[in-house]
Order: sequence, then C-alpha cells, then structure tokens
Amino acid sequence: MIHKEALRFIVPLLLSASLAAALGLYLAGILLLFLAAFVAFFFRNPAREIPTDPRVIVSPADGRIVKIERVGNVTKLSIFLSIFDVHVNRSPIGGRIDAIDYKRGKFKPAFNHAASIENERNTIMVSAGDVKLVFTQIAGILARRIVCWKKVGDTVAKGELIGLIRFGSRVDVLFPAGTDVTVRAGARVLGGSTPIGMML
Repeated sequence: MIHKEALRFIVPLLLSASLAAALGLYLAGILLLFLAAFVAFFFRNPAREIPTDPRVIVSPADGRIVKIERVGNVTKLSIFLSIFDVHVNRSPIGGRIDAIDYKRGKFKPAFNHAASIENERNTIMVSAGDVKLVFTQIAGILARRIVCWKKVGDTVAKGELIGLIRFGSRVDVLFPAGTDVTVRAGARVLGGSTPIGMML
C-alpha cells in the first residue's frame, strides 16, 4: 500500500516520463520512472499488527534504536530512519493529543544526536490516563518536510497514523514516570507493531 501523500510526487514524475518518451528522450524517461518507483517505495504504508494490550507502548516509526539515555526525570529513546525505512509515523499509545509544538531548525544528519535539539522538529504529547507520552518527529539532512495530520484535541488509537517525515529522519520518544523501556539500543523496530515499552 502506498500513502496518498506520494501522489503529488509520483503523478508529475510519470507525466514527465511520458513526455520524455514521446520526445524520444528514452534515457530521461527511464530515469524518471526509476525516480517514481523510488518515491512509491519511500511512501509505502504496510499493514501492521498492533498489540492489543493497552499497557504496551509501540514504536512510532520503523528504524533502528540508536540511543537510550536518562534525561532528567525521563528516559529518551531515539530511532533513526534511513531512506530505505517506512517513513509514516504512528502514535505509540492510544489517547488524546494534548499538545503539538513545531520548531524550525537545522538539517543535520538524523543519526547525529545533536539533531534531537537542533534540527527542525515536531513534538507531540499524547495522554492516556495519568501517562503523558511525548514523541518528536525530527527532520534529517535529506528530510526537509515534516507532516502531521493531527491537531490538539484529537483522539488517536495506538498505532494510528499521525504523519510522516520525508526522506531520512529520526523520531525520539520520552518515557515519563509510570512507564518502562523494554527494548535495547541497536534493535530494529517496526512502527505500530514493535513493543518498545510498558505503562506500569
């Protein structure tokens, strides 16, 4: 399945490929078709089996966990998404969106840990009872567009699509008191499917 966000890129590329072929520019047409196929691959939105246990916190993104650290009274878990990972983002828990805070910033490589505080980012807080979980969409060196389809006050289900980051990025999750991280750094995770924590 391909997310509809891809159409704004794929349609012009396919039209340009057709025009190039009509003009006899076959190499250009092939390159444009290849680029359209890559965009379709990047915007794929595979079905995911979401854990039913309401205590389970799932990964908000596909990728590799590059860091888990204690920051003040929370634990921060960072997920790096390469250009080959699925880039739609999902809510790690079910609940109500209490806050969304978008900040402009730099475009350092997403695997650089400074990206968490210096890059363009969009921070979302979801509350479920006493637990308030914060996760952040972070742009990378190639990602120049953070998309969020939700607004403050919306109710989201665990694993529900909330947005995407285009072309290489990072997602950070802050685990507050009353939650526990259940994965290790280096693990590969799937958005909406892989458990990364528990609400105690």
